[in-house]
Amino acid sequence: MSPQSGLQREPLLEALRNELNQLDKEELLWRIRTLESPSAPHARVDGRNVLVLCSNNYLGLCNHPKMKQAAIAATRRFGAGSGSVRVIAGTMSLHVKLEQVLARFKKAESSITFQSGFAANAGTIASLVDERDIVISDELNHGSIIDGCRLTKAERRVYKHRDVGDLERQLQGTAQYRRVMIITDGVFSMDGDIAPLDAIVKVAREHQAVVYVDDAHGDGVLGENGRGISSHFHVEGEVDIEMGTFSKAFGSVGGYVVGSKDLCTYLQNKVRTYLLSGSHPPAVAGACIAALQLVQRQPSLVRRLWENTRYFKRGLQELGFDTGNSETPITPVIVGESGKARKLADTLFRMGVFVQPTVYPIVARDRARVRTIVTSAHTQRDLDKALQAFGKAGRELRLLN
Repeated sequence: MSPQSGLQREPLLEALRNELNQLDKEELLWRIRTLESPSAPHARVDGRNVLVLCSNNYLGLCNHPKMKQAAIAATRRFGAGSGSVRVIAGTMSLHVKLEQVLARFKKAESSITFQSGFAANAGTIASLVDERDIVISDELNHGSIIDGCRLTKAERRVYKHRDVGDLERQLQGTAQYRRVMIITDGVFSMDGDIAPLDAIVKVAREHQAVVYVDDAHGDGVLGENGRGISSHFHVEGEVDIEMGTFSKAFGSVGGYVVGSKDLCTYLQNKVRTYLLSGSHPPAVAGACIAALQLVQRQPSLVRRLWENTRYFKRGLQELGFDTGNSETPITPVIVGESGKARKLADTLFRMGVFVQPTVYPIVARDRARVRTIVTSAHTQRDLDKALQAFGKAGRELRLLN
């Protein structure tokens, strides 16, 4: 067929450049800063020594000596890579040990690990539901959950954020579906609030629905000794699928799912992100094992995290900042417009405090913020310095009365 007469297509690179320019004008363009030292409370970023308040390194494990030792020892024994996907020749004894240690930590029958939390969500959701099923998802769930749902042919419904009453309404009229799956984040990553998992589990049982929880920001943070949201609400064993990640409180990288042995064996045979991706390098598996052991042996890590969280959150609120509905170490400082969030982050960086603005589409256009996360490795002196900087920047930018 000949090209349509008169058709003018915008060249790809020109279109991308125009869109980037528009994002820049609207203060919606990510400006990535570069760490030049380990992830720690004090780091060198873009040539400046700064206090870091925006990493997910909740327990300060990224640069822990035992984590580094474990990674080095694993590399010396097993090499730099696994050489294959898990189901062919890429399952090493280290991977098996990691999954055993993880299952015991989460008080689950079995576990399966993935290359990332995103891969765990995208692959697992797509493997468990199809056109015969329906997924009912919290409206503020993480993008990896949303994309996992999009990869399926299942019907989709969304319930109002943390609204169990609306969840019950969405569960009405679902008798024709083979499987009804309720999916929620445990801790919501932008606002730091917690899903009412105990109530969700109760409603799910009444409607014979499956419960899927993404506990990425609950691992190492909530529950007995950081065991997560199921422990926090005392519903261990009642959540059908619990997903999590090693890239936050556990200081490494990788996703996982814990649950029944049958569930994990099924996922090993069905999930494309597991079947078709190379397995973790030995150093990663070794570091993840060390992280789980450290959290179990040093409960003071979690206690210190919560002491710092309460202190810093109270300080921000006393200054007059809007911290939303945060219940966890994730504490947003909500300023409204994206330009205000950018200016606040830039001003704080000049003062030696590293935070990043979070803007649309990650949050609503009128809910732009800088998202702060304290860790157990911060000292009170660190937090006082940060609060002083927030106060000064807030007054300078007229964000505070």
